[in-house]
Amino acid sequence: MNATLFTDVSIFDGTGSDPFAGEVLVEGNRIAKIATGEQRIDRSEGVAVVDGEGGCLMPGLVEPHGHISFTDVAALKDLGEIPPEEHVLKTMHNAKRLLDSGFTSVYSAASAKPRLDIVIRNEIDAGRIPGPRMRAASPEITSTGGLGDERLAHLYRQGLEMIADGPDEMRKTVRYLIREGVDSIKINLSGDAFVRPGFEEQCAYSDAEVAAAAEEAHDRGCWLAGHARADGAVRLALKHNFRVIYHCDYATPETIDLLEEAKDRIFLAPAIGIIYATVYEAGDWRVTPEVVERMGLIPMLEHCQKVHRELHKRGLRILPGGDYGFAWNPNGNNARDLEHFVTMLGYTGNEVLSAATQLGGQIMGMGDELGLIKEGYLADLLLIDGDPTQDVTLLQTRDNLLMIMQDGQYHKPPRPGKS
Repeated sequence: MNATLFTDVSIFDGTGSDPFAGEVLVEGNRIAKIATGEQRIDRSEGVAVVDGEGGCLMPGLVEPHGHISFTDVAALKDLGEIPPEEHVLKTMHNAKRLLDSGFTSVYSAASAKPRLDIVIRNEIDAGRIPGPRMRAASPEITSTGGLGDERLAHLYRQGLEMIADGPDEMRKTVRYLIREGVDSIKINLSGDAFVRPGFEEQCAYSDAEVAAAAEEAHDRGCWLAGHARADGAVRLALKHNFRVIYHCDYATPETIDLLEEAKDRIFLAPAIGIIYATVYEAGDWRVTPEVVERMGLIPMLEHCQKVHRELHKRGLRILPGGDYGFAWNPNGNNARDLEHFVTMLGYTGNEVLSAATQLGGQIMGMGDELGLIKEGYLADLLLIDGDPTQDVTLLQTRDNLLMIMQDGQYHKPPRPGKS
């Protein structure tokens, strides 16, 4: 059995506690032993020793709102125009890009084609391509005229969405996607200001439609995730036991109370990164200050901050993941959301790193073996040059990732001289 011993490291274990000096032994794909302080782990013959030189050893990051099949496009409609052969390759490259950036797991928030996530997940699981361990999502299910409906009345256009109207179509669509092998069904429960002003506060589906989809998913053991900016959409997600609720920007105080009541069964991810990037960094794509004002994005950003600061105070499980995969918010930049949580949502470095690791393991459905540096847990590990609890922006620079280990195997081995 392969064994690796990390020495002279500062260990951030993912719980949110301060880093501590110690050593970590990996055997096979699991963390076998942890020594703290002056304790030392036996240097058995055949164990590869890595001198961390005081760097920070931490769990691999988890992206909870992944779109690895979103190929850094400027508009959703562009995704439908990518031929499937090229789209598979582009998605494969994005998967590697995330792993190169320290994200050893990804919970997908929608695929751009029905089987893209499934195929990539299966290839990663089989060890044939590099990428994060993955929970595969469906395309976004949306209603006629809803978010993602990019069809034209006069001309056929292939979109990324799956249109379902009425309870029967919802049932059929969910059954089809589960048959194909998705882990999570994504439903657009609300619109979005990125499409047209005010759309973000409108619900896309009736209670009966959502109930039908939820019944099918729950009966077949499939998770549900919802795009829910509108208050009513958040309530629909809560009522029908969605496991993951994205955005929640316009949740009212009453709905925040309901979210708190459900905090042990739900995960939230505000995706603040895409709003910030669109407001401040999309000028090269003709998103001018006038366009930002017309779309109402600054008020939406303010709502997002206000709501999630309050939810954080109440102890909800909120994860950093910012809808990466667009031209001004590309895949590979995902660690920026850690900084956004600190600067805009009031998190400490320890808190946001715990959200990106410990809570990440939980959203993956693997909280008893992923997301912590703990004996018996999977060896998804990063060695960082510096202390990310004091400066989370360190994780945005790949050169600061001195080592990336996934499932006990190096994706990025330590530099020569460290082992």
